[in-house]
Amino acid sequence: MGAELLERVRQEAGLSQEALASRAGTSRPTLSAYEHGRKSPTLATVERLLDSAGFELTAEPKVTFREVPLRRGRPIFVADRLWRLAIKDAFAEVTLPLELNWLRPGATFRLSDRRQRARCYEVVLREGMPADILRYVDGALLVDLWLELVLPRDIRDAWQPVIAEATG
Repeated sequence: MGAELLERVRQEAGLSQEALASRAGTSRPTLSAYEHGRKSPTLATVERLLDSAGFELTAEPKVTFREVPLRRGRPIFVADRLWRLAIKDAFAEVTLPLELNWLRPGATFRLSDRRQRARCYEVVLREGMPADILRYVDGALLVDLWLELVLPRDIRDAWQPVIAEATG
């Protein structure tokens, strides 16, 4: 996981291994060994590498889900807290996989459009597994849309305490 993080950050910063290694005061072979998991950097080294790429290391509370049985149909999953997506992900154009959007296969949602984001969130909250919910739904944008979403009463009731806690 750490190796993937370092490589992703370097690529998002648009840096070569040589450039990042130079900025961080290490060698390209050492950085390559970190990125390929052949060597494990200390936390201080990771922080220095991230800082040199223009990123910072942060810790966020882990989001967990509970399965909630519904009166009809399969159960849904409800988070214990809300989370944030990266801006580019929160406003991306997405095509939900068939197992989520079986009613309209191949439909694309522009999450930058409020109405389309609402329709997407409705589908994901009804049909999604935890990984789907974390991938497509932004917590703050969910709160913003909450009163406009068309959801079955039992799904709304299951999510309401999470929304109330966030806006509390």
